[in-house]
This record gives sequence, C-alpha cells and structure tokens, in this order.
Amino acid sequence: MASRPPTPPSLPAKGYFSVPFERFIRDEASDWAGSFTLLDTVETYFDSHVDLLQRKLQRQLQKHGDRLKLKAEETFKIKDLSRDLSGDLLAENFDREIKNFKLKISTRMTKLAASWQSAKVIRTREKVSFFFGVMALLFSALMFGMHPEWVHVAYTVMSLYLLPLRVIQYKRRAWHYFLFDLCYYVNILNLIYIWFLPGNAALFVACYCLSHGPLASAVITWRNSLVFHDQDKVTSLFVHIYPPHFYPGASIRFPALAQIPYLDPVRALILSGGIYCSWQLLYWKFVLVDRRAKIVSGQRTTSFSWLLNDKRGFIGQSLASIPAQYREIFFFIGQAFYAILTEIPAVFLLYKSSMWSDAFLLLIFAVSVWNGGGFYIEVFGRKFERELEALRKELAEASARSSGASTPINHGSTPVETDNSSIGSISPDYPTIPLPGTELNSNSSSSSSVSNMNSQSDPLDEKKNS
Repeated sequence: MASRPPTPPSLPAKGYFSVPFERFIRDEASDWAGSFTLLDTVETYFDSHVDLLQRKLQRQLQKHGDRLKLKAEETFKIKDLSRDLSGDLLAENFDREIKNFKLKISTRMTKLAASWQSAKVIRTREKVSFFFGVMALLFSALMFGMHPEWVHVAYTVMSLYLLPLRVIQYKRRAWHYFLFDLCYYVNILNLIYIWFLPGNAALFVACYCLSHGPLASAVITWRNSLVFHDQDKVTSLFVHIYPPHFYPGASIRFPALAQIPYLDPVRALILSGGIYCSWQLLYWKFVLVDRRAKIVSGQRTTSFSWLLNDKRGFIGQSLASIPAQYREIFFFIGQAFYAILTEIPAVFLLYKSSMWSDAFLLLIFAVSVWNGGGFYIEVFGRKFERELEALRKELAEASARSSGASTPINHGSTPVETDNSSIGSISPDYPTIPLPGTELNSNSSSSSSVSNMNSQSDPLDEKKNS
C-alpha cells in the first residue's frame, strides 16, 4: 500500500472542454486532494500507533523471551550444578568407600598382627614358664640338700609371686571361687605361722596335719601334673606339694617344734579338725549362701559344681546318684571324712619317721611327674594322630585324582594293560596297596607336621585345679 494517493490524471493542455466544466474538474480534484490529505493523516496516525503497538508487543515478547531464556539458562545451570553435585557426591561416596575398604583391610591386618603377637606372646610365656619351672625344681632340690634352713624363705618368695598371679588369672576367667578352697586357706595359715606365730604349737600341729593330709593327697585326687610350660599347672603343684616339706633342726627357727617331740593323735586330729571346721563354715557362709545365685546361674564355678559335673570321676558319679537337696551335705561330710582319712598317715607314721616322710613326698612328686608325662604323651599324641589321619586322607585324595587323570579309557573289548605304577592307585573294586615311596613321603610329611605342631601349638584347655 502506497503512502500517498495516486496523482490525479493531468488535464490536457489544450481546452477541449468548457471553462465551467474545467473549473468543476479542478474543484473536484481539490476536494479529492483534501480528502486524501485527511486519509493520509488518519493512516499516519494509525500506522504510528500500530507500529507502536507492534514495537510494544515485540518489546514484551522480547522481555518474555529474555525471561524465558534466563529461566532456561538458570534451569540448565541448576541441572548442570546438580550434575556436578551428583558427580561430587559420587566422588565423595567413592572416596568414602575406598577409605572404608582401606580401614577394613587395616583392621584385618591389625587383627592378624595382634593374633600373631598373641600367639608369639603365648609361646614366649610358655618358654619362660618352662625355664623357671625347671630352674625352680633344680634350685629346690639343691636347697633341700645343701641349705634346708632356707626352705621357708623360698616358699614365701614363690608364694608371693605365684598366689597373687593366680588370683589375677582366676578373677579374669571367673574361676576365683576356687580360691576359697582348703588348699589356699592352709597356705595362708602356713605363712602366718612361719612369719608371725612360729612359737604356736597348736597352729603348727594343725598346719602339719593339713599339709601332709588333704593338701598333699590332692595331687592324686585332683590329678595335678608337672607340666613346666603351663604356669597354672606349676602353681597348682606348688600349692599342694611345697607346704609339707620339713627339715631337721628347724626347732631353732621355729620354737614350737621343741614343744612337740611327738604327735598326740587325738589332739592332732582335734586341732586340725577345728581348723577344717572353721574353713568349712566360712566357705558355706561366703560362697554357698551369699553367692548361691551366681553359682546356680552358672556365672561362677566352685570345686563342688566342677566335681558334680565331672561324670567320668568317682566323686561326680557318686554325687549324681544322690538327690539334689542332699548333695551339698553329703559333699561336706565326704570332704571331712577324706581330710581325716588322709591325715592318719601323717599323725601315726610321718611325723616320727624322716624316711617315711621322704618316701611319702617322693611318691607324691612321682605321681605329679607321671601325670605330666601322661599330659605330654596323650594330649600331643592325640594331636599327632589327628595330623596323621588328615595327612592320610589328603594322600588318598591326591592318589585318587592322579590315578583318575592317568588311566586311559577303554572303548573296545580288549582289556587295557597296566604298568606297575597303577598298583598304588585307589580303585573302587580293589584295595589300596601303598608304595614304599608313598609311605616314605607320608612319614616325612608327618614328621614335618609334628614339628610344626610342637612349635606352634595352642594352649590346651585344662581342668581347673584348686
């Protein structure tokens, strides 16, 4: 559309029409010219407004577009940021997992090192216990022969070391109710007599009878064994076998001996029986009454409960045949009868004869050595048998696999010829015939396994000696 109206046609130069008609034509033309001027003004006005509206719309659309663009950019930035954050989180999680894995590995390595260190400590402790056990035995033998007047000093020094150590170990294992037994009670009375009341004849008689009676015979009853590498067994043997020792000329250090040239059996049994009854009452009050709940629940173990659960022993079988409400009474009566019975040799024979005293102590020591030898031979022998059985099974499986891999498959009717090497293979139809070389290898392997077992043997569970 043109901005201006079309120019009216030009009139001819020459006057072919009349003057009035020409004036009419001019007037009409002028009118049309004025009308076109008004239309032009209206058109300009509307055009300007339409253009303004268009520019406003464009500006609004541009603003909205910019806003949408900003929102889109912000949205994409947030998405990119979330992606970055998710990537950071993944990286953090990955780092955390690596740290956890490293922590687990280090923890396992620490546990392995701790277990190795523990086994190392156990082996070192057993070696130290073995060394000091053998040296203490040698030192005691030399001291008894050369300087017997130092026996009570050696006994005191060993007691001050071994008894507190036993209290700590038994408390840690919840076995400390065994420390209320008669043997520890008599050892404490011996120390009181040696260092505080050496002139008290009544206390000496009671300690002598109890030490040579129930204490020494407990080596047989409780199967105490001389096992040098086990400090607990050495302590148990010391508690029972060291107090009965007596030496000539002791009356110089202990004046009570001069007052007792011989033992009156009735008086000796009464004095020792009084000490025994005092211990039995204290044991009944502080253990079986005040701490009965812990014993019944199984949290604590006593000599009575241990003997009751020992179904293989004579005492356990006898107690199991008695009704439950009478077992403690029968146990106390049996203990008292056992104490009196074991004191009879000391009262009638040992006190007045050094030869019989030496023979008695030698017998008790021989029993402990026999029990120790049985421990080493039987326990380690059973371990050796288990190792041999495992080795035999391993060799049988290996030979079975080798024979199965080397035997050809016979697809025809012709039997397969076998050489001499198939004699030692295992077949489901024929018995196994071991080869000399296989037997030699098994023996060498067995010896190597035994050496490893002896060098790295774990401490064995033992019966709790009172």
